Amino acid sequence: MKHSICTNAESKAAMKRALKRIQTGEYAKSFILENRAGAPTLLARRRLMVEHPIEQVGEKLRAMMPWIKANRLVDRSKN
Repeated sequence: MKHSICTNAESKAAMKRALKRIQTGEYAKSFILENRAGAPTLLARRRLMVEHPIEQVGEKLRAMMPWIKANRLVDRSKN
C-alpha cells in the first residue's frame, strides 16, 4: 500500500471502499485469515515501519525525554 497525500475526493472514495469491505464482511474474513496464518502481513508492516525515517527520529527524540522511559509509555516488546 502506497501512502501519499490525497485530495478530499480521494479520501472520501477510499473511506467508501473501506466501509464497503467492512459491510460485506470482506475485511473481517481477511482479518481472521491473516491472524490464523500468524499475522505475516501485520508483522512485515511493523518491520518496515521501524525502518521508516520518522521512527528513527522518534527513537532519538524519545531518548531525550527520560520521563517517557520512566513511565514506560511505549512498550517496545508489545508495540
